[in-house]
Amino acid sequence: MANTPVVAVGPPDGLGWRHVTINDRFAGQVRSMEALGKLIRGAGIASGIEPHWIGGNCTVWPDRPWYRRTIGTLMVVGLLVTACMLFVIGLKDAFGALTYSGRITGIIFLLAAVLEIGAALAAFDYWHDRKVSYSGMVVLLGASVSIAVGLFMLLMQMIDGRRYTNYVPFWIIFTMLSVGAVCVLVRDRVWKTTANPKRIAVGAILSALLAIPNVTYTQIYVPYATSPIVNSAASFGKPSLNENRKSMYLPVHLYVKNSGQVPLYVLGSIYWIHGYPNMKEPGAFTLIQDGEFIKPPGRELNPGEEFSSDEVVEIPYPGKFVHGKLTVQGEIYAIRRDRMTIVGDYERSGKNLNVLKEKGLDKDPQGPQLKAEKGETYFRYQTGISNSNEILNATRGRQRITLWYVHKKDYPYIYAVVEPPGERVGFDINDPNRNKKAIDRYGLAHLRSSMQQKPFAELMDMAKGEPSTGESPTPPGAETP
Repeated sequence: MANTPVVAVGPPDGLGWRHVTINDRFAGQVRSMEALGKLIRGAGIASGIEPHWIGGNCTVWPDRPWYRRTIGTLMVVGLLVTACMLFVIGLKDAFGALTYSGRITGIIFLLAAVLEIGAALAAFDYWHDRKVSYSGMVVLLGASVSIAVGLFMLLMQMIDGRRYTNYVPFWIIFTMLSVGAVCVLVRDRVWKTTANPKRIAVGAILSALLAIPNVTYTQIYVPYATSPIVNSAASFGKPSLNENRKSMYLPVHLYVKNSGQVPLYVLGSIYWIHGYPNMKEPGAFTLIQDGEFIKPPGRELNPGEEFSSDEVVEIPYPGKFVHGKLTVQGEIYAIRRDRMTIVGDYERSGKNLNVLKEKGLDKDPQGPQLKAEKGETYFRYQTGISNSNEILNATRGRQRITLWYVHKKDYPYIYAVVEPPGERVGFDINDPNRNKKAIDRYGLAHLRSSMQQKPFAELMDMAKGEPSTGESPTPPGAETP
Protein backbone atom coordinates (compact mmCIF):
# COMPACT_ATOMS: atom_id res chain seq x y z
CA MET A 1 0.00 0.00 0.00
CA ALA A 2 2.88 2.32 0.66
CA ASN A 3 3.90 2.14 -2.99
CA THR A 4 0.39 2.83 -4.29
CA PRO A 5 0.45 6.15 -6.19
CA VAL A 6 -1.93 8.89 -5.08
CA VAL A 7 -3.97 10.29 -7.96
CA ALA A 8 -5.80 13.57 -7.26
CA VAL A 9 -8.30 15.22 -9.63
CA GLY A 10 -8.85 18.93 -8.98
CA PRO A 11 -11.99 21.06 -9.49
CA PRO A 12 -13.00 22.05 -13.04
CA ASP A 13 -11.95 25.44 -14.40
CA GLY A 14 -13.84 27.70 -16.79
CA LEU A 15 -13.15 25.42 -19.77
CA GLY A 16 -14.06 22.23 -17.91
CA TRP A 17 -10.43 21.18 -17.42
CA ARG A 18 -9.63 19.23 -14.23
CA HIS A 19 -5.99 19.18 -13.17
CA VAL A 20 -4.59 15.77 -12.34
CA THR A 21 -1.65 15.20 -9.98
CA ILE A 22 0.14 11.93 -9.22
CA ASN A 23 1.96 11.91 -5.91
CA ASP A 24 1.53 15.72 -5.74
CA ARG A 25 3.14 16.21 -9.15
CA PHE A 26 1.21 17.71 -12.03
CA ALA A 27 0.43 14.99 -14.58
CA GLY A 28 -1.93 16.79 -16.96
CA GLN A 29 -5.50 17.97 -17.33
CA VAL A 30 -8.58 16.18 -18.57
CA ARG A 31 -12.19 16.93 -19.48
CA SER A 32 -13.77 13.45 -19.18
CA MET A 33 -13.51 10.06 -17.48
CA GLU A 34 -12.20 8.55 -20.71
CA ALA A 35 -9.38 11.11 -20.86
CA LEU A 36 -8.60 10.50 -17.14
CA GLY A 37 -8.32 6.74 -17.69
CA LYS A 38 -6.03 7.27 -20.66
CA LEU A 39 -3.79 9.61 -18.62
CA ILE A 40 -3.56 7.14 -15.73
CA ARG A 41 -2.68 4.23 -18.03
CA GLY A 42 -0.13 6.41 -19.80
CA ALA A 43 1.55 7.05 -16.43
CA GLY A 44 2.00 3.27 -15.95
CA ILE A 45 -0.55 2.96 -13.17
CA ALA A 46 -2.67 -0.14 -13.03
CA SER A 47 -6.36 0.30 -13.67
CA GLY A 48 -8.78 0.09 -10.79
CA ILE A 49 -7.13 2.73 -8.64
CA GLU A 50 -9.61 5.15 -7.08
CA PRO A 51 -8.60 8.82 -7.58
CA HIS A 52 -8.98 11.42 -4.86
CA TRP A 53 -11.71 13.81 -6.08
CA ILE A 54 -11.48 17.49 -5.20
CA GLY A 55 -14.27 19.93 -6.05
CA GLY A 56 -16.64 17.33 -7.48
CA ASN A 57 -16.81 13.58 -7.95
CA CYS A 58 -16.52 11.46 -11.07
CA THR A 59 -19.79 12.83 -12.47
CA VAL A 60 -18.66 16.49 -12.60
CA TRP A 61 -17.43 17.15 -16.13
CA PRO A 62 -18.84 20.60 -17.10
CA ASP A 63 -17.09 20.92 -20.46
CA ARG A 64 -19.49 21.80 -23.29
CA PRO A 65 -17.44 21.32 -26.46
CA TRP A 66 -20.11 22.62 -28.83
CA TYR A 67 -20.52 25.83 -26.80
CA ARG A 68 -16.78 26.36 -26.38
CA ARG A 69 -16.02 25.74 -30.05
CA THR A 70 -18.93 27.85 -31.27
CA ILE A 71 -18.06 30.85 -29.09
CA GLY A 72 -14.36 30.49 -29.80
CA THR A 73 -14.92 30.23 -33.56
CA LEU A 74 -17.18 33.28 -33.61
CA MET A 75 -14.62 35.31 -31.69
CA VAL A 76 -11.74 34.24 -33.91
CA VAL A 77 -13.69 34.93 -37.10
CA GLY A 78 -14.97 38.29 -35.81
CA LEU A 79 -11.50 39.42 -34.80
CA LEU A 80 -9.96 38.31 -38.10
CA VAL A 81 -12.69 40.05 -40.13
CA THR A 82 -12.10 43.25 -38.16
CA ALA A 83 -8.36 42.86 -38.74
CA CYS A 84 -8.92 42.48 -42.50
CA MET A 85 -11.05 45.63 -42.65
CA LEU A 86 -8.54 47.60 -40.58
CA PHE A 87 -5.65 46.31 -42.71
CA VAL A 88 -7.32 47.20 -46.04
CA ILE A 89 -8.31 50.69 -44.90
CA GLY A 90 -5.03 51.28 -43.07
CA LEU A 91 -2.83 50.13 -45.94
CA LYS A 92 -4.61 52.31 -48.50
CA ASP A 93 -4.61 55.37 -46.24
CA ALA A 94 -1.06 54.94 -44.92
CA PHE A 95 0.28 55.17 -48.48
CA GLY A 96 -2.50 56.89 -50.41
CA ALA A 97 -4.42 59.34 -48.19
CA LEU A 98 -4.38 62.88 -49.55
CA THR A 99 -3.37 64.48 -46.25
CA TYR A 100 -0.63 63.84 -43.72
CA SER A 101 -3.18 63.41 -40.94
CA GLY A 102 -5.03 60.87 -43.07
CA ARG A 103 -1.84 58.83 -43.40
CA ILE A 104 -1.34 58.93 -39.64
CA THR A 105 -4.86 57.54 -39.30
CA GLY A 106 -3.91 54.78 -41.74
CA ILE A 107 -0.92 53.83 -39.57
CA ILE A 108 -3.19 53.72 -36.50
CA PHE A 109 -5.53 51.36 -38.36
CA LEU A 110 -2.59 49.11 -39.34
CA LEU A 111 -1.46 48.89 -35.69
CA ALA A 112 -5.04 48.09 -34.66
CA ALA A 113 -5.10 45.33 -37.32
CA VAL A 114 -1.98 43.76 -35.77
CA LEU A 115 -3.69 43.86 -32.36
CA GLU A 116 -6.77 42.14 -33.80
CA ILE A 117 -4.66 39.35 -35.33
CA GLY A 118 -2.93 38.84 -31.98
CA ALA A 119 -6.35 38.79 -30.27
CA ALA A 120 -7.59 36.14 -32.74
CA LEU A 121 -4.61 33.89 -31.87
CA ALA A 122 -5.24 34.53 -28.18
CA ALA A 123 -8.92 33.62 -28.62
CA PHE A 124 -7.92 30.25 -30.09
CA ASP A 125 -5.74 29.58 -27.04
CA TYR A 126 -8.30 30.89 -24.56
CA TRP A 127 -11.09 28.64 -25.81
CA HIS A 128 -8.88 25.58 -26.30
CA ASP A 129 -5.94 25.14 -23.92
CA ARG A 130 -5.33 28.43 -22.05
CA LYS A 131 -1.61 27.83 -22.04
CA VAL A 132 -1.04 31.59 -21.98
CA SER A 133 -2.32 33.17 -18.78
CA TYR A 134 -3.12 36.55 -20.32
CA SER A 135 -4.80 35.28 -23.51
CA GLY A 136 -8.26 36.18 -22.19
CA MET A 137 -7.17 39.75 -21.48
CA VAL A 138 -5.81 40.10 -25.03
CA VAL A 139 -9.10 38.82 -26.45
CA LEU A 140 -10.98 41.37 -24.33
CA LEU A 141 -8.81 44.19 -25.69
CA GLY A 142 -9.32 42.97 -29.27
CA ALA A 143 -13.09 42.74 -28.85
CA SER A 144 -13.15 46.24 -27.34
CA VAL A 145 -11.25 47.57 -30.37
CA SER A 146 -13.79 45.85 -32.65
CA ILE A 147 -16.61 47.65 -30.86
CA ALA A 148 -14.81 50.99 -31.12
CA VAL A 149 -14.14 50.51 -34.86
CA GLY A 150 -17.72 49.43 -35.57
CA LEU A 151 -19.22 52.35 -33.67
CA PHE A 152 -16.80 54.78 -35.32
CA MET A 153 -17.72 53.60 -38.82
CA LEU A 154 -21.44 53.78 -38.01
CA LEU A 155 -20.96 57.27 -36.55
CA MET A 156 -19.14 58.40 -39.69
CA GLN A 157 -21.94 56.91 -41.77
CA MET A 158 -24.58 58.86 -39.85
CA ILE A 159 -22.63 62.13 -39.77
CA ASP A 160 -21.27 62.22 -43.29
CA GLY A 161 -22.66 59.34 -45.33
CA ARG A 162 -26.25 60.59 -45.71
CA ARG A 163 -26.85 57.52 -47.82
CA TYR A 164 -26.50 54.03 -46.39
CA THR A 165 -23.87 51.88 -48.09
CA ASN A 166 -23.72 48.09 -48.35
CA TYR A 167 -21.26 48.03 -45.44
CA VAL A 168 -23.78 49.22 -42.84
CA PRO A 169 -25.37 45.77 -42.11
CA PHE A 170 -21.88 44.30 -41.81
CA TRP A 171 -20.78 46.96 -39.30
CA ILE A 172 -23.95 46.49 -37.25
CA ILE A 173 -23.58 42.69 -37.13
CA PHE A 174 -19.92 42.56 -36.15
CA THR A 175 -20.40 45.37 -33.59
CA MET A 176 -23.19 43.39 -31.94
CA LEU A 177 -21.06 40.22 -32.00
CA SER A 178 -18.18 42.15 -30.43
CA VAL A 179 -20.48 43.41 -27.67
CA GLY A 180 -21.57 39.83 -27.03
CA ALA A 181 -17.95 38.67 -26.89
CA VAL A 182 -17.09 41.38 -24.35
CA CYS A 183 -20.07 40.35 -22.20
CA VAL A 184 -18.91 36.71 -22.20
CA LEU A 185 -15.32 37.65 -21.35
CA VAL A 186 -16.38 40.02 -18.56
CA ARG A 187 -18.64 37.33 -17.12
CA ASP A 188 -15.66 34.93 -17.09
CA ARG A 189 -13.51 37.63 -15.42
CA VAL A 190 -10.65 36.98 -17.80
CA TRP A 191 -8.39 39.43 -15.98
CA LYS A 192 -8.20 37.29 -12.84
CA THR A 193 -5.35 35.17 -14.27
CA THR A 194 -3.40 38.21 -15.50
CA ALA A 195 -0.69 39.93 -13.52
CA ASN A 196 -1.27 43.67 -13.11
CA PRO A 197 -4.55 43.86 -15.07
CA LYS A 198 -5.02 47.46 -13.96
CA ARG A 199 -1.83 48.53 -15.76
CA ILE A 200 -2.98 46.85 -18.94
CA ALA A 201 -6.39 48.52 -18.69
CA VAL A 202 -4.82 51.93 -18.08
CA GLY A 203 -2.49 51.45 -21.08
CA ALA A 204 -5.42 50.51 -23.32
CA ILE A 205 -7.47 53.50 -22.16
CA LEU A 206 -4.59 55.91 -22.74
CA SER A 207 -4.03 54.49 -26.24
CA ALA A 208 -7.73 54.96 -27.01
CA LEU A 209 -7.68 58.50 -25.66
CA LEU A 210 -4.81 59.29 -28.04
CA ALA A 211 -6.20 57.47 -31.08
CA ILE A 212 -9.86 58.52 -30.94
CA PRO A 213 -9.26 62.31 -30.87
CA ASN A 214 -6.71 61.97 -33.68
CA VAL A 215 -9.10 60.04 -35.90
CA THR A 216 -11.98 62.40 -35.07
CA TYR A 217 -9.77 65.43 -35.74
CA THR A 218 -8.53 64.14 -39.09
CA GLN A 219 -11.89 62.89 -40.33
CA ILE A 220 -14.24 65.63 -39.13
CA TYR A 221 -12.42 68.83 -38.18
CA VAL A 222 -9.51 69.09 -40.65
CA PRO A 223 -11.63 68.83 -43.83
CA TYR A 224 -13.58 71.94 -42.78
CA ALA A 225 -10.85 74.01 -41.13
CA THR A 226 -9.41 75.72 -44.21
CA SER A 227 -10.99 77.42 -47.20
CA PRO A 228 -9.64 77.87 -50.73
CA ILE A 229 -8.86 81.37 -52.01
CA VAL A 230 -9.02 81.95 -55.75
CA ASN A 231 -8.46 85.24 -57.57
CA SER A 232 -9.91 85.56 -61.04
CA ALA A 233 -10.10 88.47 -63.46
CA ALA A 234 -11.15 89.19 -67.03
CA SER A 235 -10.03 92.23 -69.01
CA PHE A 236 -9.85 93.68 -72.51
CA GLY A 237 -6.58 94.13 -74.34
CA LYS A 238 -5.68 96.67 -77.02
CA PRO A 239 -8.02 96.22 -80.00
CA SER A 240 -7.08 96.55 -83.66
CA LEU A 241 -8.88 96.79 -87.01
CA ASN A 242 -8.65 94.24 -89.76
CA GLU A 243 -7.22 95.06 -93.17
CA ASN A 244 -10.41 96.43 -94.68
CA ARG A 245 -11.25 98.24 -91.42
CA LYS A 246 -14.73 96.73 -91.37
CA SER A 247 -14.33 94.76 -88.13
CA MET A 248 -12.42 95.03 -84.90
CA TYR A 249 -10.18 92.38 -83.33
CA LEU A 250 -10.59 92.58 -79.57
CA PRO A 251 -8.15 90.62 -77.35
CA VAL A 252 -9.47 89.30 -74.04
CA HIS A 253 -7.23 88.29 -71.14
CA LEU A 254 -8.54 85.79 -68.57
CA TYR A 255 -6.64 85.07 -65.39
CA VAL A 256 -7.01 82.67 -62.44
CA LYS A 257 -4.69 82.24 -59.44
CA ASN A 258 -4.87 79.92 -56.45
CA SER A 259 -3.93 82.34 -53.68
CA GLY A 260 -4.78 80.00 -50.82
CA GLN A 261 -3.19 76.90 -49.34
CA VAL A 262 -5.61 74.34 -50.74
CA PRO A 263 -4.88 72.49 -54.03
CA LEU A 264 -7.76 72.50 -56.52
CA TYR A 265 -9.11 70.84 -59.63
CA VAL A 266 -10.62 73.26 -62.17
CA LEU A 267 -13.58 71.24 -63.42
CA GLY A 268 -14.75 73.67 -66.06
CA SER A 269 -14.60 77.27 -67.19
CA ILE A 270 -16.55 79.71 -69.32
CA TYR A 271 -16.21 83.32 -70.39
CA TRP A 272 -18.70 85.68 -71.95
CA ILE A 273 -18.40 88.82 -74.01
CA HIS A 274 -21.68 90.73 -74.12
CA GLY A 275 -22.66 93.84 -76.00
CA TYR A 276 -25.20 96.35 -74.73
CA PRO A 277 -27.09 98.65 -77.12
CA ASN A 278 -26.80 102.38 -76.76
CA MET A 279 -30.52 102.85 -76.49
CA LYS A 280 -33.31 102.77 -73.94
CA GLU A 281 -34.06 99.07 -74.05
CA PRO A 282 -34.16 97.63 -70.51
CA GLY A 283 -32.29 94.38 -70.03
CA ALA A 284 -31.28 94.00 -73.66
CA PHE A 285 -27.86 92.54 -74.36
CA THR A 286 -26.28 90.42 -77.04
CA LEU A 287 -23.91 87.50 -76.61
CA ILE A 288 -20.91 88.21 -78.80
CA GLN A 289 -18.75 85.23 -77.87
CA ASP A 290 -18.37 82.55 -75.21
CA GLY A 291 -16.12 79.56 -74.65
CA GLU A 292 -13.90 77.57 -72.32
CA PHE A 293 -10.68 79.27 -71.35
CA ILE A 294 -8.99 76.82 -68.95
CA LYS A 295 -7.86 73.73 -70.81
CA PRO A 296 -7.71 70.87 -70.32
CA PRO A 297 -10.75 70.70 -68.01
CA GLY A 298 -9.96 68.96 -64.75
CA ARG A 299 -6.45 70.42 -64.60
CA GLU A 300 -4.80 70.88 -61.21
CA LEU A 301 -4.24 74.32 -59.71
CA ASN A 302 -1.80 74.11 -56.81
CA PRO A 303 -1.34 76.79 -54.13
CA GLY A 304 0.43 79.81 -55.64
CA GLU A 305 -0.10 78.54 -59.21
CA GLU A 306 -1.75 80.77 -61.76
CA PHE A 307 -3.25 80.26 -65.18
CA SER A 308 -4.00 82.77 -67.91
CA SER A 309 -5.53 82.58 -71.35
CA ASP A 310 -5.90 85.04 -74.19
CA GLU A 311 -8.80 84.96 -76.61
CA VAL A 312 -9.54 87.18 -79.61
CA VAL A 313 -13.03 88.08 -80.73
CA GLU A 314 -13.90 89.66 -84.08
CA ILE A 315 -16.64 92.29 -83.90
CA PRO A 316 -18.12 93.54 -87.24
CA TYR A 317 -18.40 97.31 -87.56
CA PRO A 318 -20.87 98.50 -88.41
CA GLY A 319 -22.65 95.27 -87.64
CA LYS A 320 -26.16 94.04 -87.00
CA PHE A 321 -26.15 95.60 -83.54
CA VAL A 322 -24.94 99.00 -82.48
CA HIS A 323 -23.03 98.42 -79.23
CA GLY A 324 -22.97 101.05 -76.55
CA LYS A 325 -20.58 99.10 -74.34
CA LEU A 326 -18.94 95.70 -74.10
CA THR A 327 -18.45 93.55 -70.98
CA VAL A 328 -16.24 90.53 -70.34
CA GLN A 329 -16.42 88.13 -67.42
CA GLY A 330 -15.31 84.59 -66.63
CA GLU A 331 -16.52 81.81 -64.40
CA ILE A 332 -15.09 78.51 -63.16
CA TYR A 333 -16.13 75.49 -61.13
CA ALA A 334 -13.36 74.27 -58.84
CA ILE A 335 -13.19 71.48 -56.28
CA ARG A 336 -10.70 70.79 -53.49
CA ARG A 337 -7.96 68.31 -54.38
CA ASP A 338 -7.27 67.55 -50.71
CA ARG A 339 -10.76 66.07 -50.33
CA MET A 340 -11.06 63.95 -53.46
CA THR A 341 -9.20 62.57 -56.47
CA ILE A 342 -10.43 62.32 -60.05
CA VAL A 343 -10.01 58.65 -60.93
CA GLY A 344 -11.22 58.60 -64.53
CA ASP A 345 -10.22 60.37 -67.72
CA TYR A 346 -12.24 63.51 -67.07
CA GLU A 347 -10.49 65.49 -69.81
CA ARG A 348 -11.58 63.04 -72.55
CA SER A 349 -15.02 62.30 -71.10
CA GLY A 350 -16.65 65.26 -72.86
CA LYS A 351 -19.65 64.35 -75.03
CA ASN A 352 -22.32 66.49 -76.62
CA LEU A 353 -26.04 65.92 -76.31
CA ASN A 354 -26.39 64.09 -79.64
CA VAL A 355 -23.74 61.53 -78.74
CA LEU A 356 -25.28 61.03 -75.31
CA LYS A 357 -28.71 60.45 -76.83
CA GLU A 358 -27.29 57.86 -79.22
CA LYS A 359 -25.83 55.96 -76.28
CA GLY A 360 -28.89 56.46 -74.08
CA LEU A 361 -26.89 58.44 -71.52
CA ASP A 362 -28.56 61.82 -71.82
CA LYS A 363 -30.49 61.17 -68.57
CA ASP A 364 -27.54 59.80 -66.60
CA PRO A 365 -27.73 61.80 -64.43
CA GLN A 366 -30.74 63.92 -65.30
CA GLY A 367 -29.40 67.07 -66.92
CA PRO A 368 -30.73 70.53 -67.60
CA GLN A 369 -34.31 70.81 -68.72
CA LEU A 370 -33.89 72.34 -72.19
CA LYS A 371 -36.47 73.16 -74.82
CA ALA A 372 -35.61 71.47 -78.08
CA GLU A 373 -37.54 73.98 -80.15
CA LYS A 374 -35.10 76.70 -79.13
CA GLY A 375 -32.15 74.68 -80.39
CA GLU A 376 -30.43 74.70 -77.01
CA THR A 377 -28.03 71.88 -76.21
CA TYR A 378 -25.22 71.00 -73.83
CA PHE A 379 -21.82 69.39 -73.57
CA ARG A 380 -21.04 67.14 -70.62
CA TYR A 381 -17.93 65.99 -68.73
CA GLN A 382 -18.29 63.08 -66.32
CA THR A 383 -16.07 60.71 -64.34
CA GLY A 384 -15.76 58.91 -61.01
CA ILE A 385 -13.97 60.30 -57.98
CA SER A 386 -12.31 58.85 -54.90
CA ASN A 387 -12.57 60.47 -51.48
CA SER A 388 -9.55 61.73 -49.56
CA ASN A 389 -9.30 58.49 -47.57
CA GLU A 390 -10.65 54.96 -47.55
CA ILE A 391 -12.86 55.55 -44.50
CA LEU A 392 -14.91 58.07 -46.49
CA ASN A 393 -14.97 55.76 -49.51
CA ALA A 394 -16.54 53.11 -47.28
CA THR A 395 -19.10 55.43 -45.66
CA ARG A 396 -20.04 57.48 -48.74
CA GLY A 397 -19.88 54.78 -51.38
CA ARG A 398 -19.04 55.47 -55.01
CA GLN A 399 -19.31 59.08 -56.15
CA ARG A 400 -19.27 60.69 -59.59
CA ILE A 401 -18.80 64.24 -60.76
CA THR A 402 -20.68 65.71 -63.72
CA LEU A 403 -20.27 69.14 -65.31
CA TRP A 404 -22.60 70.53 -67.97
CA TYR A 405 -21.72 73.29 -70.42
CA VAL A 406 -25.16 74.51 -71.42
CA HIS A 407 -25.39 76.45 -74.68
CA LYS A 408 -28.17 79.00 -74.31
CA LYS A 409 -28.84 81.73 -76.82
CA ASP A 410 -27.84 84.77 -74.78
CA TYR A 411 -26.42 83.38 -71.60
CA PRO A 412 -24.56 80.03 -71.73
CA TYR A 413 -23.54 78.63 -68.38
CA ILE A 414 -21.77 75.73 -66.66
CA TYR A 415 -23.06 73.67 -63.76
CA ALA A 416 -21.49 70.84 -61.73
CA VAL A 417 -22.90 68.21 -59.36
CA VAL A 418 -21.38 65.35 -57.35
CA GLU A 419 -23.70 62.39 -56.88
CA PRO A 420 -23.54 58.57 -56.63
CA PRO A 421 -23.63 56.80 -60.03
CA GLY A 422 -27.11 55.91 -61.11
CA GLU A 423 -28.84 58.48 -58.93
CA ARG A 424 -31.07 60.69 -61.01
CA VAL A 425 -30.57 64.35 -60.21
CA GLY A 426 -32.02 67.48 -61.66
CA PHE A 427 -30.78 70.93 -60.87
CA ASP A 428 -31.85 74.51 -60.72
CA ILE A 429 -29.09 76.99 -61.42
CA ASN A 430 -30.96 79.55 -59.31
CA ASP A 431 -31.09 77.25 -56.27
CA PRO A 432 -27.96 77.90 -54.15
CA ASN A 433 -28.70 74.92 -51.87
CA ARG A 434 -28.86 72.38 -54.67
CA ASN A 435 -25.14 71.65 -54.38
CA LYS A 436 -24.89 72.07 -50.61
CA LYS A 437 -23.86 68.46 -50.04
CA ALA A 438 -20.99 68.67 -52.55
CA ILE A 439 -19.96 72.07 -51.18
CA ASP A 440 -19.77 70.70 -47.63
CA ARG A 441 -18.00 67.50 -48.57
CA TYR A 442 -15.64 68.51 -51.33
CA GLY A 443 -15.51 72.29 -51.28
CA LEU A 444 -17.16 72.51 -54.70
CA ALA A 445 -16.92 76.21 -55.55
CA HIS A 446 -18.69 78.31 -58.16
CA LEU A 447 -16.38 81.29 -58.78
CA ARG A 448 -16.86 84.34 -60.98
CA SER A 449 -14.08 86.62 -62.06
CA SER A 450 -14.10 90.37 -61.83
CA MET A 451 -15.89 91.96 -64.77
CA GLN A 452 -14.59 94.70 -67.03
CA GLN A 453 -16.73 96.91 -69.21
CA LYS A 454 -15.69 99.49 -71.78
CA PRO A 455 -17.59 101.82 -74.10
CA PHE A 456 -17.53 100.53 -77.63
CA ALA A 457 -16.61 103.98 -78.92
CA GLU A 458 -13.52 104.04 -76.71
CA LEU A 459 -12.43 100.62 -78.00
CA MET A 460 -12.89 101.80 -81.60
CA ASP A 461 -10.77 104.91 -80.91
CA MET A 462 -8.06 102.68 -79.46
CA ALA A 463 -8.22 100.42 -82.53
CA LYS A 464 -7.90 103.43 -84.86
CA GLY A 465 -5.09 104.87 -82.78
CA GLU A 466 -7.11 108.01 -82.03
CA PRO A 467 -7.56 109.69 -78.64
CA SER A 468 -10.56 108.44 -76.69
CA THR A 469 -13.72 110.48 -77.24
CA GLY A 470 -14.91 109.61 -73.78
CA GLU A 471 -17.19 107.00 -72.42
CA SER A 472 -20.53 106.53 -74.07
CA PRO A 473 -23.48 106.74 -71.75
CA THR A 474 -24.67 103.46 -70.34
CA PRO A 475 -28.09 102.54 -71.68
CA PRO A 476 -30.73 102.94 -68.98
CA GLY A 477 -31.91 99.64 -67.56
CA ALA A 478 -29.15 97.56 -69.14
CA GLU A 479 -28.22 94.61 -66.95
CA THR A 480 -24.90 92.94 -66.56
CA PRO A 481 -25.16 89.16 -66.87
